[in-house]
Amino acid sequence: MVLDTGNILLVGSILLFMSILAGKTGYKFGVPMLLLFLGVGMLFGSDGLGIQFNSPAIAQFIGMMALSIILFSGGMDTKYAEIKPIAPQGIVLATVGVILTAFLTGGIIYGITHFLPGTPNLTLAQSLLLASVMSSTDSASVFSILRSKGLKLKQNLRPMLELESGSNDPMAYMLTILLIQIIQSGEMSFGQSILMLLIQLSVGALAGFLLGRLAILMLNRLDIDNQSLYPILLLAYVFFVFSVTDLLKGNGYLAVYITGLVVGNHKIVHKKSITIFFDGFAWLSQLIMFLTLGLLVSPRQVLSVAGTGLLIGGALILISRPIGVWLSLLPFRGMTAKAKLFVSWVGLRGAVPIIFATYPLLAGIEHAQMMFNIVFFITILSLLLQGTTINYIAQLLGLGIPEGEKRKSFGDIELPEQIKSTMSEIEVTPEMLAEGDSLIHLNIPEHTLVVMVQRDDHYFVPTGKTTLQPGDLLLMISDSKPLEGAYTPANHATKAEK
Repeated sequence: MVLDTGNILLVGSILLFMSILAGKTGYKFGVPMLLLFLGVGMLFGSDGLGIQFNSPAIAQFIGMMALSIILFSGGMDTKYAEIKPIAPQGIVLATVGVILTAFLTGGIIYGITHFLPGTPNLTLAQSLLLASVMSSTDSASVFSILRSKGLKLKQNLRPMLELESGSNDPMAYMLTILLIQIIQSGEMSFGQSILMLLIQLSVGALAGFLLGRLAILMLNRLDIDNQSLYPILLLAYVFFVFSVTDLLKGNGYLAVYITGLVVGNHKIVHKKSITIFFDGFAWLSQLIMFLTLGLLVSPRQVLSVAGTGLLIGGALILISRPIGVWLSLLPFRGMTAKAKLFVSWVGLRGAVPIIFATYPLLAGIEHAQMMFNIVFFITILSLLLQGTTINYIAQLLGLGIPEGEKRKSFGDIELPEQIKSTMSEIEVTPEMLAEGDSLIHLNIPEHTLVVMVQRDDHYFVPTGKTTLQPGDLLLMISDSKPLEGAYTPANHATKAEK
């Protein structure tokens, strides 16, 4: 079957529907959803039901857009307070750890391809390229599994793994592009390589921070009547950040992640609706990206490299990743050996390595198709071996803590459609208490009631005499449009930025 304008929507909707059903089943049994999404794509592909899709360029473009949205959304969901204690460890793992893993794996690949009968001999540069493509981890798969079992981790491991997984893709991308250039040009000095890496990192980080601050200013100063347009505006801005940073010779993936980090940790108007929009859009992006990659691959070709893939994958999982993690974390004495062992095991390979494997294909690198097939095989191996055992390993090492039922915040509450009221949540600031610290002193519009106050982890119903404190969250219900000048989430966010 060849996709055309007559059947692409029909086939696309069926693929999405089946992937969601497969993901729901996998979530229940702890199977990585990425693996199931890839499986659906392979089932409908050229070796399955016959959908013909063989364009690495289109797959790479889809992957680039999807990865930008996923990284931005991941940055928005990451809180400064959570990552601050473990930021040095996470950053070192995302940079030094990736480089060590790539070089160790590259040396092993070079040896395997020269001593394994029937395998094309890869040069050292080609071996390092293949290793660099696989050197980053996948955060979406890791945390979908952790959440499915209601598990939280000791020693701040979860935020550290989030930070590493969200920020290590740029380093793998830069190593991949650098090695492609070295192979194509024949040589590149060590100094030039280090300079390129530094420029990519510094420009990407600076652009992400500055453009993130600009996004906050833009969102809070623009006065758009239609609230639904704010998420769309920010979506366009994400692609703008990626493109501008790339034009400035920086790393666009790092820039969009840092922009999301900046935006997510500041007050912006309509933050709840924007967060919900990007959470759903990130899931859609992952789903489409995984399906596309599943359609692109030929299972028969992947099986032809199974022997080589098993050796390289086993070396990556059991040798390169653990050594890279342990060497990277040597300066940090506070981490236990069990914690380092767990971090070593949570080195899932996902969609990103497969996307990066399309770059050698498009660049015309020798043996690029074999590299792509090996990367795909190792991704499946990693998800099957590591993805299904993360919870077991956490419990075995004594690092998992059973998590109680998640407490709902005001933002999780929805009113029935029959109730024609508007519910909003605001945070009390010192400026709001300038005329008095009792609820009765607040400038609350008519037809509006403060029905609940959240102070730290405690909730209570207020009265007019209730004393408020900065940082309290107020749940307000109104049956009419708030009066001009009253404290609402929108103008409160703007004032806070000023």
